[in-house]
Amino acid sequence: MKLVIPSYAKVNLYLKVLGKRPDKYHELITIFERISLKDTVILRLRNDNRITISSCGEKIPDNRTNLAFKAAKLLQETYKVNKGADIRIIKNIPVGSGLGGGSSNAAVVLTGLNKMWKLKASKKALLRLAARIGSDCAFFIADRQFALGKGRGEKITGLKIPHKNKIWHVLCVLPLNVSTALIYNRFDACSKPGLTSSNHNVKILLQALKKPGLQALGAGMFNSLEETTFGLHLRLSRIKDHFTRLGAIAALMSGSGSCIFGIASSAGMAKIIARQIKKKFSSSKVFVCRTV
Repeated sequence: MKLVIPSYAKVNLYLKVLGKRPDKYHELITIFERISLKDTVILRLRNDNRITISSCGEKIPDNRTNLAFKAAKLLQETYKVNKGADIRIIKNIPVGSGLGGGSSNAAVVLTGLNKMWKLKASKKALLRLAARIGSDCAFFIADRQFALGKGRGEKITGLKIPHKNKIWHVLCVLPLNVSTALIYNRFDACSKPGLTSSNHNVKILLQALKKPGLQALGAGMFNSLEETTFGLHLRLSRIKDHFTRLGAIAALMSGSGSCIFGIASSAGMAKIIARQIKKKFSSSKVFVCRTV
């Protein structure tokens, strides 16, 4: 048996870090958007209980540190499965970019192997497993275009956004593998106790998303980690500024970086901006994509 499954990326339209928790993770509130940039995951059933993982495209771990491997192993052990799987990942989502590629791959493996191994695990059960793998993984299990994330990001509430047209994005990813742990550690070190960015309220963006146009998005989009990541990688700040100069409705860093994305008014405008961004930042990977 063989399954071929798309594994989509995400961007964070809003990411506010509320503080560090006793379990060493961070309490946050975020708005996820699923976008059309994707990897492809190929699952093949094995008659023994081995799990193997391989990739083509960007190099990813082929061992137990890979989130997709962890997902398969966790599902296998939880349901005492005596079958295995060969996992092949065709990578297109840049690694270490803040686009959730690893978490998406893990979510696809959970849902795909649930079907392949005929486990009939409920979505609620898969969400619980996803929360043990990675903070973004639950969003992809939830299978929503937009969602509000709380806790570590694993508490997901789907959002009904009445946009008839999808949001068009231009993604710019420099050849940087930004360490999420490093960014959060530096964020903690530089944050002043009791200081909160109260003027950046998620309700502003939620209201903007419900309006028919996109012009109001810029006032609500926010990422607590931008200043920290930009302090280490100044070029990312320059990319964001360049998006604005080129006519993007808004621009933001996704997750802890390194992806900077701009929102365009149309597919045509997105292509124009993408060409200019690639011309200015020639070492970067540039993608045009939309809500999916």
